[in-house]
Amino acid sequence: MNQKATEDLSNEEIQRYSRHLLLPEVGLDGQKKLKAASVLIIGTGGLGSPIAMYLAAAGVGCIGLVDMDIVEVSNLQRQIIHGSENVGELKIESAKRSIARINPFVKVNTYREKFTADNALDIARDYDIIIDGTDNFPTRYLVNDVCVLLGKPNVYGSIFRFEGQASVFSAKHGPCYRCLYPEPPPEGLVPNCAEGGVIGVLPGMIGTIQANEAIKIILGEGTPLYSRLLLLDALDMRFREMSIHKNPACHICGPNPTITQLIDYQVFCGIAPKTDAVQIAPEQVISPVELAEQITQSELLLIDVRSPEEHAICAIENSILIPLPELPFRLHELSKDRAIVIYCKSGIRGSKAVALLNDEGFLHVKNLSGGIKAWAEEVDVEMPSY
Repeated sequence: MNQKATEDLSNEEIQRYSRHLLLPEVGLDGQKKLKAASVLIIGTGGLGSPIAMYLAAAGVGCIGLVDMDIVEVSNLQRQIIHGSENVGELKIESAKRSIARINPFVKVNTYREKFTADNALDIARDYDIIIDGTDNFPTRYLVNDVCVLLGKPNVYGSIFRFEGQASVFSAKHGPCYRCLYPEPPPEGLVPNCAEGGVIGVLPGMIGTIQANEAIKIILGEGTPLYSRLLLLDALDMRFREMSIHKNPACHICGPNPTITQLIDYQVFCGIAPKTDAVQIAPEQVISPVELAEQITQSELLLIDVRSPEEHAICAIENSILIPLPELPFRLHELSKDRAIVIYCKSGIRGSKAVALLNDEGFLHVKNLSGGIKAWAEEVDVEMPSY
């Protein structure tokens, strides 16, 4: 082989990527493009795991990882870049070591911080492609706006339970994320994976699609998912495709944009600080220790407002299950004169339930601070956590 043609790839790299080099769509020149490319991945969780692993294996020369979370046991069912030995470690450090094991020729930049309007442009500016591996609407809109303002492709993925979505948003080639979703859904309408669950293989399926799209864009081959939204129903194993179009009234990529700089995305999505005091008075909050002392009182009624699936995992003894969506329709089962304690997983749904009962004239209602997670940590250490 001509020495000049191979000077950017070592003999070891040629052997490593040999199956790529045999593809007419990749070849030596394409592999050099991959080596010269840089990709920023927002999140190293369910989607970020397969994205990072496959881009590293493919030989993308520089990968940036943005995340500030630590690895938890509940992550391991789907976040395959991490292992049991990594529990308690920073996700970006665990992921960086996994990438090094997969391919030592890849440079990895880590950003131990939340991706926000204050730092997003500086972090993303020097990368060729931005991949969205997040699970919340404020960051999705932020990633989109960063990509539009910087003129970079946004490789999008979303997962929930058994359903996934993937697309490539690019103002240069078609619509952006805001063209498809001009406004975010009301807060709480669309639960995330921690609240609604997700089958473990789904982020792998969507994440590898995202990695594939990034590789195609780098190579300049194939037809990226511009102007198309790929929908996956993994339960019935069906793919569907929806055409999406540029919105001439889009606030950021339209001809008369009203968004010319990054905004406050928490406010835009209508997300308030999630504390018990926002919706209920401090005296309507009870700690796990206080509840443990009072729980023997016969008149105390414990209500679990989680889902039946969560209740089956663990529950406080002698509590009754009334999922939050059912509560407005089951008020007749409760006495307004009885002392009631509400609990959920972490306290958020519980405070909403207390606020609802307050409006209906219930006078003796409290919310378990920190939910059943706090109960398991402070009172019943043998209780399973999820």
